[in-house]
Amino acid sequence: MRRSVGEPVTDIAQRVAKLKWKWAGHIARSTDGRWGSKVLEWRTGKRSVGRPPTRWTGDIKRVAGSRWKQAAQDHGFWNSLQKAYVQQRTSIG
Repeated sequence: MRRSVGEPVTDIAQRVAKLKWKWAGHIARSTDGRWGSKVLEWRTGKRSVGRPPTRWTGDIKRVAGSRWKQAAQDHGFWNSLQKAYVQQRTSIG
């Protein structure tokens, strides 16, 4: 998808958030044992001593809960959470 000259950056951020949400749901539903599910639990950077590592799934868990992989099994429910996720990811402040 190409960004046109006048397209706001928030539109791109929303698109990226939607794609991340859809990809996480797809990977959570997959059963083929490929590397995708392992990527979801990678640490995403250094943290100060005493702080837990951040993970790619951290913001997904804030919206869908700790049992997000089970929630992703229901396409309708998973899609209903997408709007809240995108709003959380793209809100300023």
